[in-house]
Amino acid sequence: MAMTERVKQILSWYGSDSPGTLANLYRLLNSGRLAGTGKLVILPVDQGFEHGPARSFAPNPEGYDPEYHAQLAIDAGCNAYAAPLGFIEAVAARYAGQIPLILKANNSDSLSKLGGAPCSAVTASVKEAVRLGCAAIGFTIYPGSDARNTQFEELRELAQEAKAHGLVVVTWSYPRGSGVSKEGETAVDVAAYAAQIAAQLGSHIIKVKPPKDLVELPEAKKVFEKYQIPTKTLADRVRHVVQSAFNGKRIVIFSGGEAKGTEEVLAEIKGIAEGGGFGSIMGRNAFQRPRAEALKLLAEVMKIHGAK
Repeated sequence: MAMTERVKQILSWYGSDSPGTLANLYRLLNSGRLAGTGKLVILPVDQGFEHGPARSFAPNPEGYDPEYHAQLAIDAGCNAYAAPLGFIEAVAARYAGQIPLILKANNSDSLSKLGGAPCSAVTASVKEAVRLGCAAIGFTIYPGSDARNTQFEELRELAQEAKAHGLVVVTWSYPRGSGVSKEGETAVDVAAYAAQIAAQLGSHIIKVKPPKDLVELPEAKKVFEKYQIPTKTLADRVRHVVQSAFNGKRIVIFSGGEAKGTEEVLAEIKGIAEGGGFGSIMGRNAFQRPRAEALKLLAEVMKIHGAK
Protein backbone atom coordinates (compact mmCIF):
# COMPACT_ATOMS: atom_id res chain seq x y z
CA MET A 1 0.00 0.00 0.00
CA ALA A 2 1.27 3.48 -0.90
CA MET A 3 2.05 5.70 2.06
CA THR A 4 -0.78 8.09 2.86
CA GLU A 5 -0.23 11.68 3.92
CA ARG A 6 -1.55 10.88 7.39
CA VAL A 7 0.88 8.02 7.92
CA LYS A 8 3.71 10.15 6.57
CA GLN A 9 2.81 12.87 9.07
CA ILE A 10 2.76 10.42 12.00
CA LEU A 11 6.12 8.91 11.05
CA SER A 12 7.61 12.42 10.92
CA TRP A 13 7.00 12.75 14.67
CA TYR A 14 9.54 10.00 15.40
CA GLY A 15 12.62 11.61 13.90
CA SER A 16 15.12 10.04 16.31
CA ASP A 17 14.17 6.50 15.37
CA SER A 18 15.98 4.16 13.00
CA PRO A 19 14.64 3.10 9.60
CA GLY A 20 13.96 -0.33 11.14
CA THR A 21 11.71 1.08 13.84
CA LEU A 22 9.95 3.38 11.39
CA ALA A 23 9.38 0.42 9.06
CA ASN A 24 7.71 -1.52 11.87
CA LEU A 25 5.62 1.49 12.85
CA TYR A 26 4.62 1.75 9.19
CA ARG A 27 3.63 -1.96 9.28
CA LEU A 28 1.36 -1.33 12.25
CA LEU A 29 -0.25 1.70 10.60
CA ASN A 30 -0.70 -0.04 7.26
CA SER A 31 -2.19 -3.37 8.32
CA GLY A 32 -5.82 -4.40 8.46
CA ARG A 33 -8.99 -2.51 7.66
CA LEU A 34 -7.68 0.79 9.06
CA ALA A 35 -4.52 0.74 6.96
CA GLY A 36 -3.44 4.23 5.97
CA THR A 37 -5.92 6.08 8.20
CA GLY A 38 -3.50 6.70 11.05
CA LYS A 39 -5.81 4.78 13.38
CA LEU A 40 -5.25 1.44 15.12
CA VAL A 41 -7.44 -1.33 16.50
CA ILE A 42 -5.36 -3.95 18.30
CA LEU A 43 -6.49 -7.25 19.84
CA PRO A 44 -4.64 -7.88 23.13
CA VAL A 45 -4.93 -11.25 24.86
CA ASP A 46 -2.89 -11.18 28.07
CA GLN A 47 -5.88 -11.83 30.32
CA GLY A 48 -5.13 -15.55 30.71
CA PHE A 49 -1.88 -14.64 32.45
CA GLU A 50 -3.31 -11.65 34.30
CA HIS A 51 -6.69 -13.01 35.45
CA GLY A 52 -6.59 -16.78 34.95
CA PRO A 53 -7.92 -19.09 32.23
CA ALA A 54 -11.52 -19.62 33.38
CA ARG A 55 -12.18 -15.93 34.01
CA SER A 56 -10.73 -15.13 30.61
CA PHE A 57 -11.84 -17.92 28.30
CA ALA A 58 -14.82 -19.78 29.82
CA PRO A 59 -17.31 -17.25 28.31
CA ASN A 60 -16.06 -18.38 24.88
CA PRO A 61 -14.16 -21.69 25.24
CA GLU A 62 -12.60 -21.41 21.79
CA GLY A 63 -10.37 -18.80 23.43
CA TYR A 64 -8.41 -21.43 25.36
CA ASP A 65 -6.64 -22.09 22.03
CA PRO A 66 -3.97 -19.45 21.23
CA GLU A 67 -4.60 -19.83 17.50
CA TYR A 68 -8.19 -18.70 17.93
CA HIS A 69 -7.10 -15.19 18.90
CA ALA A 70 -4.53 -14.73 16.15
CA GLN A 71 -7.05 -15.86 13.54
CA LEU A 72 -9.72 -13.61 15.04
CA ALA A 73 -7.39 -10.61 14.80
CA ILE A 74 -6.57 -11.41 11.17
CA ASP A 75 -10.16 -12.07 10.11
CA ALA A 76 -11.37 -8.92 11.85
CA GLY A 77 -8.73 -6.82 10.09
CA CYS A 78 -6.95 -5.66 13.24
CA ASN A 79 -3.72 -3.70 12.92
CA ALA A 80 -1.92 -6.05 15.33
CA TYR A 81 -2.21 -8.85 17.86
CA ALA A 82 -0.60 -8.51 21.31
CA ALA A 83 0.04 -11.30 23.83
CA PRO A 84 2.56 -12.72 26.32
CA LEU A 85 5.44 -14.96 25.29
CA GLY A 86 3.61 -18.31 25.42
CA PHE A 87 0.69 -17.22 23.26
CA ILE A 88 3.01 -15.55 20.72
CA GLU A 89 5.28 -18.60 20.54
CA ALA A 90 2.21 -20.77 19.92
CA VAL A 91 1.18 -18.81 16.79
CA ALA A 92 4.24 -16.99 15.42
CA ALA A 93 5.30 -19.63 12.90
CA ARG A 94 1.85 -20.39 11.53
CA TYR A 95 0.87 -16.74 11.15
CA ALA A 96 4.29 -15.32 10.25
CA GLY A 97 3.87 -12.15 8.19
CA GLN A 98 0.06 -12.27 8.24
CA ILE A 99 -0.39 -9.72 11.04
CA PRO A 100 2.05 -7.60 13.09
CA LEU A 101 2.72 -9.15 16.49
CA ILE A 102 3.35 -7.32 19.77
CA LEU A 103 5.16 -9.31 22.45
CA LYS A 104 3.99 -8.31 25.92
CA ALA A 105 7.28 -8.15 27.81
CA ASN A 106 5.94 -7.96 31.36
CA ASN A 107 2.96 -9.46 33.15
CA SER A 108 1.47 -10.03 36.58
CA ASP A 109 -0.95 -12.60 37.98
CA SER A 110 -3.91 -12.35 40.33
CA LEU A 111 -2.92 -15.28 42.59
CA SER A 112 -0.85 -13.32 45.09
CA LYS A 113 -2.65 -12.12 48.19
CA LEU A 114 0.37 -10.24 49.49
CA GLY A 115 -0.79 -6.83 48.32
CA GLY A 116 1.91 -4.20 48.22
CA ALA A 117 2.95 -1.97 45.37
CA PRO A 118 1.60 -3.00 41.93
CA CYS A 119 4.51 -4.22 39.82
CA SER A 120 4.65 -6.65 36.89
CA ALA A 121 7.46 -9.13 36.30
CA VAL A 122 9.56 -8.95 33.13
CA THR A 123 8.44 -12.11 31.32
CA ALA A 124 9.94 -11.76 27.83
CA SER A 125 12.91 -10.17 26.11
CA VAL A 126 13.67 -8.09 23.05
CA LYS A 127 15.67 -11.01 21.64
CA GLU A 128 12.58 -13.19 21.85
CA ALA A 129 10.54 -10.51 20.08
CA VAL A 130 13.09 -10.41 17.26
CA ARG A 131 13.25 -14.22 17.07
CA LEU A 132 9.45 -14.42 16.78
CA GLY A 133 9.21 -11.74 14.08
CA CYS A 134 7.37 -9.23 16.21
CA ALA A 135 6.93 -5.62 15.15
CA ALA A 136 6.85 -4.31 18.72
CA ILE A 137 7.19 -5.03 22.40
CA GLY A 138 4.53 -4.11 24.95
CA PHE A 139 5.18 -3.09 28.55
CA THR A 140 2.92 -2.08 31.45
CA ILE A 141 3.80 0.65 33.93
CA TYR A 142 1.79 1.67 36.99
CA PRO A 143 2.28 5.38 37.67
CA GLY A 144 1.22 5.95 41.27
CA SER A 145 2.70 2.67 42.48
CA ASP A 146 5.44 2.75 45.11
CA ALA A 147 7.35 0.46 42.70
CA ARG A 148 7.05 2.87 39.78
CA ASN A 149 10.74 3.79 39.70
CA THR A 150 11.71 0.17 39.11
CA GLN A 151 9.13 -0.06 36.30
CA PHE A 152 10.31 3.17 34.68
CA GLU A 153 13.91 1.94 34.74
CA GLU A 154 12.93 -1.45 33.29
CA LEU A 155 10.97 0.22 30.49
CA ARG A 156 13.83 2.58 29.69
CA GLU A 157 16.25 -0.33 29.40
CA LEU A 158 13.91 -2.46 27.29
CA ALA A 159 12.94 0.48 25.08
CA GLN A 160 16.58 1.26 24.39
CA GLU A 161 17.23 -2.34 23.36
CA ALA A 162 14.01 -2.57 21.33
CA LYS A 163 14.84 0.56 19.36
CA ALA A 164 18.36 -0.73 18.72
CA HIS A 165 16.75 -3.78 17.11
CA GLY A 166 14.24 -1.77 15.08
CA LEU A 167 11.16 -2.53 17.19
CA VAL A 168 8.28 -0.29 18.22
CA VAL A 169 7.60 0.32 21.93
CA VAL A 170 3.96 0.12 23.09
CA THR A 171 3.34 1.14 26.70
CA TRP A 172 0.30 0.27 28.80
CA SER A 173 0.23 3.22 31.25
CA TYR A 174 -2.20 2.37 34.07
CA PRO A 175 -2.11 4.55 37.20
CA ARG A 176 -2.49 2.33 40.24
CA GLY A 177 -1.19 2.16 43.79
CA SER A 178 -0.87 4.34 46.88
CA GLY A 179 -0.51 7.54 44.84
CA VAL A 180 -4.07 7.51 43.53
CA SER A 181 -7.49 6.46 44.79
CA LYS A 182 -9.32 3.58 43.11
CA GLU A 183 -11.73 6.01 41.47
CA GLY A 184 -8.85 8.31 40.59
CA GLU A 185 -7.12 5.66 38.47
CA THR A 186 -9.25 6.83 35.52
CA ALA A 187 -9.56 10.51 36.45
CA VAL A 188 -8.91 12.79 33.49
CA ASP A 189 -5.89 14.51 35.06
CA VAL A 190 -4.37 11.18 36.10
CA ALA A 191 -4.93 9.59 32.68
CA ALA A 192 -3.33 12.60 31.00
CA TYR A 193 -0.39 12.42 33.42
CA ALA A 194 0.00 8.71 32.66
CA ALA A 195 0.12 9.44 28.92
CA GLN A 196 2.72 12.17 29.47
CA ILE A 197 4.92 9.84 31.55
CA ALA A 198 4.79 7.10 28.91
CA ALA A 199 5.68 9.60 26.19
CA GLN A 200 8.59 10.92 28.25
CA LEU A 201 9.87 7.37 28.66
CA GLY A 202 10.22 7.05 24.88
CA SER A 203 7.07 5.12 23.97
CA HIS A 204 5.91 5.17 20.36
CA ILE A 205 2.36 4.04 21.15
CA ILE A 206 0.63 4.68 24.48
CA LYS A 207 -2.34 2.78 25.86
CA VAL A 208 -4.47 4.35 28.59
CA LYS A 209 -7.95 3.79 29.94
CA PRO A 210 -10.83 6.05 28.84
CA PRO A 211 -10.82 8.98 31.30
CA LYS A 212 -13.77 9.79 33.55
CA ASP A 213 -15.14 13.22 34.43
CA LEU A 214 -13.11 13.53 37.62
CA VAL A 215 -10.02 15.51 38.55
CA GLU A 216 -8.16 13.60 41.25
CA LEU A 217 -5.16 15.70 42.24
CA PRO A 218 -5.83 18.92 44.22
CA GLU A 219 -3.09 20.90 42.47
CA ALA A 220 -4.32 19.76 39.07
CA LYS A 221 -7.90 20.69 40.00
CA LYS A 222 -6.82 24.30 40.54
CA VAL A 223 -5.33 24.42 37.04
CA PHE A 224 -8.32 22.75 35.39
CA GLU A 225 -10.59 25.33 37.02
CA LYS A 226 -8.35 28.33 36.34
CA TYR A 227 -7.92 27.56 32.65
CA GLN A 228 -11.41 26.07 32.22
CA ILE A 229 -10.15 22.82 30.70
CA PRO A 230 -13.32 21.06 29.45
CA THR A 231 -14.01 17.60 30.88
CA LYS A 232 -17.78 17.18 30.58
CA THR A 233 -17.83 14.77 27.63
CA LEU A 234 -15.64 11.77 26.88
CA ALA A 235 -14.52 13.53 23.70
CA ASP A 236 -13.35 16.51 25.79
CA ARG A 237 -11.40 14.26 28.11
CA VAL A 238 -9.85 12.19 25.32
CA ARG A 239 -8.80 15.41 23.61
CA HIS A 240 -6.96 16.51 26.75
CA VAL A 241 -5.22 13.14 27.15
CA VAL A 242 -4.06 13.17 23.51
CA GLN A 243 -2.88 16.78 23.90
CA SER A 244 -0.89 15.69 26.94
CA ALA A 245 1.12 13.24 24.82
CA PHE A 246 3.28 15.87 23.12
CA ASN A 247 0.36 17.84 21.71
CA GLY A 248 -0.92 14.77 19.88
CA LYS A 249 2.46 13.84 18.40
CA ARG A 250 2.51 10.47 20.11
CA ILE A 251 -0.01 7.77 19.24
CA VAL A 252 -2.50 7.35 22.10
CA ILE A 253 -4.98 4.49 22.00
CA PHE A 254 -7.62 3.60 24.58
CA SER A 255 -8.46 0.30 26.24
CA GLY A 256 -11.86 -1.35 26.08
CA GLY A 257 -11.80 -2.18 29.78
CA GLU A 258 -14.06 -4.71 31.44
CA ALA A 259 -16.65 -6.62 29.44
CA LYS A 260 -19.80 -4.59 28.76
CA GLY A 261 -22.76 -4.40 26.39
CA THR A 262 -22.40 -3.58 22.71
CA GLU A 263 -24.19 -0.23 22.90
CA GLU A 264 -22.00 0.89 25.78
CA VAL A 265 -18.84 -0.22 23.95
CA LEU A 266 -19.77 1.63 20.76
CA ALA A 267 -20.82 4.81 22.62
CA GLU A 268 -17.40 4.84 24.26
CA ILE A 269 -15.63 4.28 20.92
CA LYS A 270 -17.54 7.21 19.40
CA GLY A 271 -16.37 9.47 22.22
CA ILE A 272 -12.77 8.33 21.71
CA ALA A 273 -12.97 8.97 17.96
CA GLU A 274 -14.61 12.38 18.40
CA GLY A 275 -11.86 13.37 20.83
CA GLY A 276 -9.08 12.57 18.39
CA GLY A 277 -7.97 9.27 19.92
CA PHE A 278 -5.80 7.16 17.63
CA GLY A 279 -7.85 4.03 18.11
CA SER A 280 -8.68 1.21 20.48
CA ILE A 281 -7.09 -1.85 22.00
CA MET A 282 -9.93 -4.24 22.73
CA GLY A 283 -9.53 -7.62 24.41
CA ARG A 284 -12.29 -9.09 26.59
CA ASN A 285 -15.04 -7.14 24.87
CA ALA A 286 -14.08 -8.94 21.67
CA PHE A 287 -12.70 -12.42 22.36
CA GLN A 288 -15.18 -13.32 25.11
CA ARG A 289 -18.05 -13.04 22.61
CA PRO A 290 -18.94 -15.77 20.11
CA ARG A 291 -16.77 -15.43 17.02
CA ALA A 292 -19.45 -14.03 14.70
CA GLU A 293 -20.49 -11.48 17.30
CA ALA A 294 -16.87 -10.51 17.95
CA LEU A 295 -16.22 -9.97 14.25
CA LYS A 296 -19.33 -7.83 13.94
CA LEU A 297 -18.37 -5.71 16.95
CA LEU A 298 -14.80 -5.17 15.75
CA ALA A 299 -16.09 -4.20 12.29
CA GLU A 300 -18.34 -1.57 13.88
CA VAL A 301 -15.47 -0.29 16.04
CA MET A 302 -13.23 0.03 12.99
CA LYS A 303 -15.97 1.80 11.04
CA ILE A 304 -16.25 4.42 13.80
CA HIS A 305 -12.48 4.91 13.65
CA GLY A 306 -12.61 5.47 9.90
CA ALA A 307 -12.50 2.10 8.14
CA LYS A 308 -14.35 1.96 4.82
